[in-house]
Amino acid sequence: MTPEQLQTGITHDAEKKKIAARERVRKHRESLRARGLRPIQIWVPDTRKPGFAEEARRQCLAANDPAHDKEIFDFMEAVLADTQWD
Repeated sequence: MTPEQLQTGITHDAEKKKIAARERVRKHRESLRARGLRPIQIWVPDTRKPGFAEEARRQCLAANDPAHDKEIFDFMEAVLADTQWD
């Protein structure tokens, strides 16, 4: 083993496996792109964060408030009118 391999713990076999895994991922991504797909990154709320459940409940209750129904339906109508969905 080289001094670097001793220090990092990376052996020739480990390096070959790493390269093989990278190649499999590359081929898989190429296959997906060939089918017309593209990768995207999406960020979502962290459901493990303290206070998440309380905030989700607050927003659900606010959305369920009949006082806001007209505002919500007006918004939906405006969006539908703009996009010409029927």
